[in-house]
Formats: sequence, structure tokens, C-alpha cells
Amino acid sequence: MLIYNIFQKSRILNISLLIFLIIVSACSRIDILPEPGDSAPGRQVDVSKIPNAIPKKEPKSKYGNPKSYEVFGKRYYVMESSKGFVEKGIASWYGTKFHGRRTSSGETYDMYAMTAAHKNLPLPTYVKVTNLDNGRHIIVKVNDRGPFHENRIIDLSYTAAIKLDIVKKGTGLVEVRAIDPERPGSSNTVETGAPVRTVSNDSGFYIQVGSFSKLINAENLRKKLGPLGEHLVKISQTIVAGDTLYRVRIGPLTDIDIADTIVSRLSRFGVTDHRIVVN
Repeated sequence: MLIYNIFQKSRILNISLLIFLIIVSACSRIDILPEPGDSAPGRQVDVSKIPNAIPKKEPKSKYGNPKSYEVFGKRYYVMESSKGFVEKGIASWYGTKFHGRRTSSGETYDMYAMTAAHKNLPLPTYVKVTNLDNGRHIIVKVNDRGPFHENRIIDLSYTAAIKLDIVKKGTGLVEVRAIDPERPGSSNTVETGAPVRTVSNDSGFYIQVGSFSKLINAENLRKKLGPLGEHLVKISQTIVAGDTLYRVRIGPLTDIDIADTIVSRLSRFGVTDHRIVVN
């Protein structure tokens, strides 16, 4: 009887441990680095001595501007022009794993330089990147392709990420605004990494998973996504070019890791297209 009780207790303990591991695995934090094995350099860098990239007119790269290209089975299309380009979303960074390697433009990646990677902008493009959580902003030269994590809009060099204060977290909510070198303005002369305004991002951000002209279609998608949390899946109404659109959004969210977890589950509901929306 004693041996049986010990066996039963051991069995219960093993089952409990298995359940615990499953829960931990389901809730574990997604790797914040852009690629497995990537990391920061082993020495500290005084980024105050590294200036912003200086926008200048340059010819398009011969290597980095195909009409389209494919990575991991997904096709991306390169923009003809960056004029007027503004985008908000999640930024990441890349470091030692790619340092010294050739970028998509043909230049060598230098994690200590003020550069970045983007999936669609023509190479090169100069952009002003603003951290929406603290107001810090920088100017970088986009000379590479990426990031190919489905939930990121720009990959910053290690130094650029330090200046925006996103290295520790690994990611951050940003605004990316293209700069026209032929029309210099205030965006071209910002102080390196300087906070210029108070930014409050307490309202969070959303994952937009659909936009419909008919309310019934939006309602159907909202109900389908109910298991993600009915309080999280919402329908918002907007007017574009005189037409009413019903947008299905998940949020508001304030944690990028939670957003990554939700995005990883969208395919289970037949949702293959989404974008991050920052109000």
C-alpha cells in the first residue's frame, strides 16, 4: 500500500509538472532579437560621439532595388519612391551576427553606423525614426532589407537602437518618416537622440486584421476571433474617400510580446494579413 501511495504521488507530481511546463511554454516570451544568435557587442559604445546620418541625394543601389523579391515564401514589393512615406509600427535591431556582412545595397553592415533595414523602401532612403514612447528621434540611412519578422517594420543598427533606447527591450513603437534630401528641413537637423516632445503612448496600439465595406463581414470576423478575447476584438468605423469602412482591430495592447503571441495565433483563424496600427 505504501509503495502504491508513493507511486500515485509521483504520478500526480509528474502530471502537475507537465501541466506547468505546458503553461510556461505557452506563455513564454518570444525571442526579442531579430535572429537567433544575434547579440550586442561585448564592449560599450559612446553613442553621443556618433552623429546622425546626413541625408544626401544618391543614385539607387544597383543591387537592392528589384521590383519584387521573395523571402521565406513571401513576396515583397519595392517602392518606386519614398516621397511622402510615413509609417508607424514596431522596430527591432540587429547586431553582431550581421556585422561586417554585405547588405542588400552592396554596402557592408556596420552595427556602429546609423543605418537600418526596411522591406519596401528604395535603397538608399534616409528616414527620421521617432520612438513613440519617449520622443527620442534619429536619422538613419536605409541600406538593407528586413526585418522579416512578420510583426516588425524596420530593423535598426545597434547604435541607432541605443539612441532610441530600445536595445534593452529589443523592440519599440516608432514612427518612420522618409526625408527628401533635395528639400532640407527640420527633420534633417534634429539633435542626435534628443527627446523633443512629451510622448504618451498609454492608449496602446492595435493589430488590424481586416477592413470591410459591409458591417456584417466585420462582425463575422470579430466573432471568429472571439477566442482571443471578446473584449480585445473590436470594430471601428472610418470614412475613406467618402466610403464607410469597418475595421476589425485587436487591442488596445501595450506589450509587444503579447502582440507577437496573438499574431502567431492568427493563422489558426484563417487570418493571414495584418498590420500594427498606432493612433
